[in-house]
Amino acid sequence: MVVQDAVKKETSFIAAGTGIACVFMIVVFFILHQVVPNYAPFDYTVFLGAIGGFLFAVGNFFWMGLTVQKITGMNEDETDRARSTMAVSLRYRTMLQLLWVVIAILVPVVNLVTGIVPLFIPSVLIKIRGILTARKGR
Repeated sequence: MVVQDAVKKETSFIAAGTGIACVFMIVVFFILHQVVPNYAPFDYTVFLGAIGGFLFAVGNFFWMGLTVQKITGMNEDETDRARSTMAVSLRYRTMLQLLWVVIAILVPVVNLVTGIVPLFIPSVLIKIRGILTARKGR
C-alpha cells in the first residue's frame, strides 16, 4: 500500500507538534527539578518516557491515517466492512496505548508522567488546529 500525501502531511504535523510538546515537557521537568528536586526527578527516565510516549502517540495517529486511507478506497457496497475495519483498528490501537500505559506504570526506567502525557498531545493539536482554521473561515 502506498501512503497518500495527506496521511504523510498530517502525520508530519502531529509528529512535529508532539515533538515540540515533548521537548517543552522535558524543560518543565528540568525547571521543576531545580525548584523541588526531591519531588521532580530529572534523569534518563524522563527522556525514555518522553521518547516512548512520542513513538506511541505518533504511531497511533499514523496507523489511524492508514486505516482511514484504506476504508476511503472501498466501494459504497462495502460500508459494513469499512465500519468493521475502523472499529478493529480503534480496538487494537487502544490496546497498544493501554499496553504502553501499563509499561510506563510498571517499568521503573520509564517516567510515568512523561510516558503518558504525549498520548494526549495529538488530540489537543487537532482540536487547536480545528479552532484556528474555523476562525479563519476555512
